[in-house]
Amino acid sequence: MRQVPDSSGLLAALLSAVPVTVVETRVDPPDAVLFPEEAAVVANSVAKRRDEFTTVRHCARTALAGIGVPPAPILPGQRGAPRWPDGVVGSMTHCAGYRAAVVARAAEVASLGIDAEPAEPLRDPDVLKLVADESERAALKALGAAHPDTPWDRLLFSAKESVYKTWFPLTGRWLGFEEARVELVSDGTFTARLLVEGPVVEGVELKVFSGQWAVRDGIAATAIVLPFTTGPSAPAGPSGR
Repeated sequence: MRQVPDSSGLLAALLSAVPVTVVETRVDPPDAVLFPEEAAVVANSVAKRRDEFTTVRHCARTALAGIGVPPAPILPGQRGAPRWPDGVVGSMTHCAGYRAAVVARAAEVASLGIDAEPAEPLRDPDVLKLVADESERAALKALGAAHPDTPWDRLLFSAKESVYKTWFPLTGRWLGFEEARVELVSDGTFTARLLVEGPVVEGVELKVFSGQWAVRDGIAATAIVLPFTTGPSAPAGPSGR
């Protein structure tokens, strides 16, 4: 990982072994500003939305500077996914008290996805029924019995968000929660088995994404990175949900 500027952050620690640049923050810096085109997107939004939109783009531009990419607007594209500069893949996330962006050169990474959530159980039990199938809910129950202090349902939700953010740039298609089955492991890893036709990377159809998760200081985060092994074979595109 290319570290910018603090390797002690939650996602920076998770992604230390892959060729990405991570910038994350717990505050909204007063010097964070938007390009006029970006400001227009949130001109009618509430202050909370403007703050998180601004700060996460500040993180993204700092990360882009770390790989030599000059500042540019990062506007929402198809389905709200951020449109990254040419030659870049990336993902952004924000929740209460946390914002982060991860970027990489498209020559090194096929796609990536990150998500951060409050480290607390889902407030609405109906959300879990929407997100998880019967087998996933059974696995969460077993994990909860063994490790009751971990918000497993929230981590599952976060992991599926990271799956989608990784999937979309490779396919340009929607992926429903029910179209990927996630298995969380207590060692800080997870796998997502795609239940639909997978994207083709380097001539191989991907049926499984592998990711990592962590819970620290009130934040639950998940991340997936798909580095190339021989060279890029799929176009880079927007990453987000």
